[in-house]
Amino acid sequence: MTARPFARTRVILRRLAPLMLLPLGACNWVVMSPAGDVAVQQRDLILISTVLMLLIIIPVMAMTVWFAWRYREKAQAKDYDADWDHSTSLELLIWSAPLLIIIALGAVTWTSTHLLDPYRPIERIDHARKVDPATKRLLVEVVAMDWKWLFIYPELGIATVNELAAPVDQPIEFRITSSSIMNSFFVPAIAGQIYAMPGMQTSLHAVANRPGTFDGFSANYSGAGFSNMRFKFHAMDNSGFDQWVARVRASGATLDRATYAKLEQPSEKVKPLYFAGVAPKLFHAALNMCVQPGKKCMDAVMMTDMHGGAGKESARDVAGLRHDGTIDVGGFHPVEPGKKGEIAQPAGMTQAAERTPAEQGSQAPGQQDHDGHGGGHEGHEGM
Repeated sequence: MTARPFARTRVILRRLAPLMLLPLGACNWVVMSPAGDVAVQQRDLILISTVLMLLIIIPVMAMTVWFAWRYREKAQAKDYDADWDHSTSLELLIWSAPLLIIIALGAVTWTSTHLLDPYRPIERIDHARKVDPATKRLLVEVVAMDWKWLFIYPELGIATVNELAAPVDQPIEFRITSSSIMNSFFVPAIAGQIYAMPGMQTSLHAVANRPGTFDGFSANYSGAGFSNMRFKFHAMDNSGFDQWVARVRASGATLDRATYAKLEQPSEKVKPLYFAGVAPKLFHAALNMCVQPGKKCMDAVMMTDMHGGAGKESARDVAGLRHDGTIDVGGFHPVEPGKKGEIAQPAGMTQAAERTPAEQGSQAPGQQDHDGHGGGHEGHEGM
């Protein structure tokens, strides 16, 4: 009589099993099955931490069920009423296990924090191979834009948009910045994420251990086009990478500063672009926010500040000191507003000739406004 209901329940559960697995249908286990040694070590760190925590969680959950069952109202077991108020053995058991787990987690965290520091060059290709000191690292300069990724290979003299490639088993050094707001560079298959911030440079070292095409994206919300801010990372053998470089060089396009200014404007779902040539020190200019003509590089401004400033004359020299993300400082207009086939200037922006410092609340001392009156506070001296 009891076998038939149990068999019916088992059949129902078997039929419902696919529906119960539907919530996991969109899961991507790339973090748990990486293709690079750095990501493998990060996965192992997750597994070690999880196992150490389960050493406490599983016994506690099991004992909770066991005590609830053993001492339930209808239980046949006799009541246990111990006549004691302290047990050294029980106290040691209760506190020693969590303490040992905390010590183990602290040791793992300390070592992994230093060994997996994204700024630290990797010391091994995988668990069985060390990096040869003579091995040359592939340098890739990364600029996060709205909403696309620019990759510059300075040693190869090429650049790409929304497509990245590297040879298998060759250490990679990423130097990362942003052209506008903060983003996060993340290729889960090869390494962890690192932030990209305007006016600052971050670094990430990684290696790919097997060929394949992997997803890269921004892991930090950065506006309307964030969801489509993705790229492909191709891990290839040396001959495949050489062919990819040749294909990029065959494009014939050059990434000069005017082209960079066009790329810098917000756009979504940008298909991969290839550039056979790159303007000298373009990444340095992007990092220091001085790609546009007339702008002063931030490192030069900071150097001037460190030496006490540029004197009173610098009070009138403000044209190159605006680093607010506009594209019209100094009258530089790589794209005409509303030009057909191009991306129009963002709302609220006007041409440099139409925007005076007075209209922006930053009128220079001695500068005249539209009525011919002097600006600044010169007329208020002595008050």
